Amino acid sequence: MSDEDCRTELPRAPHDRARRLLPDHPVRAALLDLLAEHSTLTSTEAAARLGHSSGLCSFHLRQLARYGLIEEAPHRGGRVRPWRLRWETPEAGGEERAAEFTALNRSLENESYRNWLAHRDQAPPEWRQDESFSAVLHLTPAEAAELATSVRRLFAGYQEREDRPAARPPDAVAVAAVTRLFPLLGEDGVPPQD
Repeated sequence: MSDEDCRTELPRAPHDRARRLLPDHPVRAALLDLLAEHSTLTSTEAAARLGHSSGLCSFHLRQLARYGLIEEAPHRGGRVRPWRLRWETPEAGGEERAAEFTALNRSLENESYRNWLAHRDQAPPEWRQDESFSAVLHLTPAEAAELATSVRRLFAGYQEREDRPAARPPDAVAVAAVTRLFPLLGEDGVPPQD
């Protein structure tokens, strides 16, 4: 399939594009999982791990980059082209592009969690426990912002390990940490006052 075919095949709405990129493309979802696990990856390394051709992996890596999910990692030049996940929101394209990126991120989070649930029995015993939790809290907008700041501060204590692999303990692996704070809305789209 050519790049042109892929462009015309993708729907325009962000939520449709997110659904199309991740669940309907197992190669792309597998590449994103590999990048989350290994930090950087070339198409040749991905092909060896996934059992696909280097050309196929290269095509899908370029498509993921096109939609802002990954980017080229710094390298010394030559033909080797390593890729890495792109965690920050893209600046070009304004609010529409940021909303599209957020929708893709949420789909990736959901798909990664479903993948974990489907395969957790294959994980080492010490990793089989599911540490997911949720709660309904009654908060003011200021309290929700304060809670979000506290969670970000907690996460920040581990961020150094992303950029400095030497700072990671020997048994550390990539772990998704997802927090979503949002008001529960009534049928009229407004948070009900209890």
